[in-house]
Amino acid sequence: MKRLGVVRVRGSVNVNRDIKEALRMLRLSRVNYCTLIDDRESYIGTLRKVKDYVTWGEVGTDDVALILKNRGELSGGKRLTEGHLKENTKFKSLEDFAKSFVKFEAELDDIPSLKPFFRLHPPRKGHGGIKRAYVEGGALGKRDNMKDILYRMR
Repeated sequence: MKRLGVVRVRGSVNVNRDIKEALRMLRLSRVNYCTLIDDRESYIGTLRKVKDYVTWGEVGTDDVALILKNRGELSGGKRLTEGHLKENTKFKSLEDFAKSFVKFEAELDDIPSLKPFFRLHPPRKGHGGIKRAYVEGGALGKRDNMKDILYRMR
């Protein structure tokens, strides 16, 4: 199994109710929100359903650590810090947690009061077209290089 990063690219105006519900289940309620999921069959089917509104791809340890460090948010609007991680979990640093998370030895729920989504910036230099698939030069659908867009949206 692999970890996938999913980023919502398009808004919700004139969207079918089924697609809105699928985006809500993925916890992508707004544009530029990101979630980290695994690649089980039910998630893949949901991603196929919302492929015209999101982009997704495999994430590695560096990507997870970058997202947690820059965009990890706790309940109450507080930032996720290494201190909070050390006090409330068995992990010494965000990098240690990211390694365990990618290997499926840990989950995001292991960090108490961590929000299950990440609010990212719009990408530097833009998406490259939010109405076309990634393979056509746009931003939608499955992509091989998720690291690039996550770095630009940090």
